[in-house]
Amino acid sequence: MQATSQIVSLNQWTLRMRLPDAAGPHPVILLLHGLTGDENSMWFFAPRLPSHYLLIAPRGIYPVQPSGYSWRLFPAEAARTLPVLEDFRSAVAALYALLTPQNFPDADFSHLHLMGFSQGAALSYAFALSYPGRIQSVAALAGFAPAGAEALIKTQPLLDKPVFIAHGLRDETISIQLARQARQLMQQAGADVCYCEDDVGHKVGVRCFPALDAFYPA
Repeated sequence: MQATSQIVSLNQWTLRMRLPDAAGPHPVILLLHGLTGDENSMWFFAPRLPSHYLLIAPRGIYPVQPSGYSWRLFPAEAARTLPVLEDFRSAVAALYALLTPQNFPDADFSHLHLMGFSQGAALSYAFALSYPGRIQSVAALAGFAPAGAEALIKTQPLLDKPVFIAHGLRDETISIQLARQARQLMQQAGADVCYCEDDVGHKVGVRCFPALDAFYPA
């Protein structure tokens, strides 16, 4: 049985949380939405995630027009350009400051897992490469590695850390070539990469869900 979720206001953040029924501390999955999403966007995946994880889905730090939120600041005319690593610096720093035992007393941040979709996947890569000691795994769904990330892989910062990548062959928002480049980058960073493609657009295909489920063992 899945624990119920709640919307929480914490300092300057709005986020959705699912706290396990059992006593903590609990391993954490941080759910990072894509462009124009919010704290509810990633909750589609919550029923697939084992109940002993504390789920935290924060709202992006920058509002965008006409609705939704982003993890980067950009003028409206640049909305269709892919962000680079530098564009995520503020969001990475903000998330680093958010994820503390003081803010989440029931969390075990020695077991922090990142799951991001689209722009949120790019942010997950940026966070993981910037602070590899803080994370245990990354799941990048329909995403891309931001340009500039290659400068952070020389010492294999993600050595033996699990990374799951799922992408649609017919994705017109973020091309399959970018997902394949991200796979190569993660391998060069030392990660243990599980990679899945499916014949879908900008979403996770049914063919990839069993591998995603297996990525988070019960």
